[in-house]
Amino acid sequence: MTTKSAKDLVAEANREVTTLSAEEALARLARTDTVLVDVRESEELAKTGRIAGAVHVPRGVLEFQADPASPTHKAELGGGRSLILYCASGNRSALAAKALQEMGLAPVAHVAGGFAALEKAGGVVEPA
Repeated sequence: MTTKSAKDLVAEANREVTTLSAEEALARLARTDTVLVDVRESEELAKTGRIAGAVHVPRGVLEFQADPASPTHKAELGGGRSLILYCASGNRSALAAKALQEMGLAPVAHVAGGFAALEKAGGVVEPA
């Protein structure tokens, strides 16, 4: 069996999912059918805050909270909404977007450059 590095997995995910610039992601948030999802850990949010209106779903529980059959399902992740994921830099969100896509959720995208790029592009930061 061939061993893949984390870098390999992220590169593979980026080939298979839609990647948006921070500006594209912020523009799409004006649509009512779009949900911004922060997949960072709670400790990260506590330090930096989150982009206003983002739903927090840590990467480690994303599949469970996206699954309508799961007792921990988050309604914001269902209903045919367009999901835009971000993390700190864009690596975890690429992996997360691929996982949701494999679960059959669509449309799903992630933000290149993550939180820092969204903040730099004018995303409003609110306390977590």
